Amino acid sequence: MVRSLALASIMALSAVGVAHGQTALSTPPSAEQIEGIIAVVNDDPISFTDVRQRARLLLLSLGGQQPSQEQIQQITTQALEQLIDEKLQLQEAAEYEVEVSDDDIAASINRLAQQSGITRDILMQSLIQSGVNPTSLEEQTRADIAWRRIMGGLYGSRIRISDNQINEQLKRLEADAQKEQYLVSEIFIYAPLAEDKAEALPAARSIVDQLRAGAQFQIAAQRFSMAPTAATGGDMGWIVEEDFDDERKLALQSMDGPGITDPIEVEDGIYIINLRAKRDPSQSSTLVDVTRVSVNDASEENLKAALEQIGDCSEIETVADADDNLRAIALEDLNVEDLGPEGKSMVMDTEVGQHTDIFAQSGTLAVMFVCDRKSDVAAVPNRDQVEDRLYSEQLGMISERSLRNLRREATIIRRQ
Repeated sequence: MVRSLALASIMALSAVGVAHGQTALSTPPSAEQIEGIIAVVNDDPISFTDVRQRARLLLLSLGGQQPSQEQIQQITTQALEQLIDEKLQLQEAAEYEVEVSDDDIAASINRLAQQSGITRDILMQSLIQSGVNPTSLEEQTRADIAWRRIMGGLYGSRIRISDNQINEQLKRLEADAQKEQYLVSEIFIYAPLAEDKAEALPAARSIVDQLRAGAQFQIAAQRFSMAPTAATGGDMGWIVEEDFDDERKLALQSMDGPGITDPIEVEDGIYIINLRAKRDPSQSSTLVDVTRVSVNDASEENLKAALEQIGDCSEIETVADADDNLRAIALEDLNVEDLGPEGKSMVMDTEVGQHTDIFAQSGTLAVMFVCDRKSDVAAVPNRDQVEDRLYSEQLGMISERSLRNLRREATIIRRQ
């Protein structure tokens, strides 16, 4: 599974939470140098230091409340499992002679940083200040890139989304638009056996505690979920009750409003659901095309100077391309309900062609240009969006199945 680091969480961590995590996982440098091996994956070792660094990265990603000793132990276990997956992915890359260069890794991390309006140097410095060796992120990125290339090369061209599939999906979505809908995100922990569930349930409760204490669901999904939606932060979009099994349907029905469910046990694992919003068929939808413009240096003066050069949305790209300090990210056909209460209010109060007030986000300053707005439309995606989603779902399921097969066939020795 491709899991990417959500940078906004890193930049927003509380000093207390980070310090607590560092203390709980800290070991003197001399001790780290002589520590041994915690696991061997097909003859490739994983050291205690590797696990400690990844656990710090996971703690940093979650943020939220100060973790208890039990939660730290559960996160450390999760760190080991992730490292085992990455060893298997890199071994498969070697088998298929898939290479990932240092430039590939740097470019990927640069893109991640830019998406949050910061530079790669700021990201790396944030990791170091929090006691995380940047090598842990770099090696995770190497495995992510290699695995995506393998999956895309082996199966990407084999996946065919037919017109009939798209038509059927559009027909279903149009019918769903006439029912009560739920905007949800998910975390799925694969635990097919009773003993697996017994081990996974405390970890799921720990994640729920962190989420209810303020940790971002998107980051937790990217780090812990084994569903195909993990790559998009667990986002399932708008769904109807019929899309869920009885257990998850009951959990949704029991919720009065937005919030995080308790862990939901199903046949093959455990779900955590984030209910973000509800809407009934009588509610009309508003779709917007917006472009987020931000500055890398978090300077309000520089952002205002750039905005003076932008007359309307058609000029954003030209101005951004000419200024290395400026970043522009365009989003089309975005449902305003997906922006949250504050984001929705900000965008709806802005005239088309104009920008919102300046706001702080991900360690920098930004505005949103409202480039188009369509009201009273059916909340149904277009054909291209449906095709892309079906393709991603199929490739994601193939990726998960392939990784599970590698685990089943591997020789994994744990020395705990």
